[in-house]
Amino acid sequence: MRLGTPDRVPVMCQLALGHYFLNTDLDAIEIWHDSETFAEALAQLQQRYGFDGILVNLPGRDPDWRRAIAAIDSRPGERIIRWKNGCYTVAPDDDNPHVFQADGTRYFPTLEEIDPDRLFYAEPHDLSSITYPYSWGFDGEPAPPGPDFFPPWHYDTIRAVVRRVGGTVSVHGEIFSPFSQLMELLDYTAGLMALLDDPGKVTACLDRLTEGAIELASGQVQAGADAILISSAFAGGGLISRDHYAEFVLPYERRVVDGIHARHEVPVYTHTCGAIGDRLDLMEATHTQGIDTLDPPPLGTVELADAKRATAGRLFIKGNIDPVNTVLLGTPDGVRAAARERIRVAGPGGGYILSTACSVAPRAPAANVMALLEAVERWGRYPLG
Repeated sequence: MRLGTPDRVPVMCQLALGHYFLNTDLDAIEIWHDSETFAEALAQLQQRYGFDGILVNLPGRDPDWRRAIAAIDSRPGERIIRWKNGCYTVAPDDDNPHVFQADGTRYFPTLEEIDPDRLFYAEPHDLSSITYPYSWGFDGEPAPPGPDFFPPWHYDTIRAVVRRVGGTVSVHGEIFSPFSQLMELLDYTAGLMALLDDPGKVTACLDRLTEGAIELASGQVQAGADAILISSAFAGGGLISRDHYAEFVLPYERRVVDGIHARHEVPVYTHTCGAIGDRLDLMEATHTQGIDTLDPPPLGTVELADAKRATAGRLFIKGNIDPVNTVLLGTPDGVRAAARERIRVAGPGGGYILSTACSVAPRAPAANVMALLEAVERWGRYPLG
């Protein structure tokens, strides 16, 4: 990540939450809702797959969350958690849970409802999902914008992971980019329409959400994170143009990166899915130190050789193995062949982390994921070749 040459090409994938549900001996509801259980799931699969890093992609949880449960019902393929406040959570066996209001709808505020001055950060993976004004869990008390916005337990999962693996693998925290936060807050269709309908208010919201992202990243580093991933999943060419990227993404992500670096000397990198082959230069202009996913065709538009040439000596790159056709639907031999080719193309000179482009799917065979480590042990040791 610091553009040095390691002993071998590192391997580290982001796993879909459903992959933890299906591939550990831990209860899926506990993995999603409990800090210690999720930390244990992260550590178990890091060890099984031989990853050189762990991405902590859920926030810490209120240790008293169980007190808010009224009942848990089971039905084929999922469970329903009924909360004492009337909301309920649908928790599939193999996918992210979603929170619904008592009337069966999911809550999203409208842009007209939002006062930018009351924004600080929007965490879509909180136990109660999106709320506005933002509150944690089910207590309904608005969190005060500023340094006291995040409750102390928000960093518990990172602390728990560091206790288990600290010093042996790289532990990464995840924050949502200001643009992603806004898309999650408004829901995606309404969020994209807002760029056209009221760009002035959008930029006011992004300005406030930038401050929260910096504060959250700082707290994660203080809790023990070795690096910070900015999740910017809605900034690819399938969703917004280069012009909109330059207007609504680039300046705010640059402020986030610069704000983190003003406080901490840790690598900061960016996760953007899909069609980003036309905007690697704009992503670099955010001052990010690395780019994650690099989805190859047909999922995205990035040819790894082009990305290596465009970023060599300035950014590290991570990913490019097709998580669907190669890892979910393929074979260990196919994964090893794809990994060997990525190592050949992007490994020389360092600055490359072997990974699937986006998340490893819930039902991807474990043998296919383990084939990545086999590939770097066989072909990824420096000097390469």
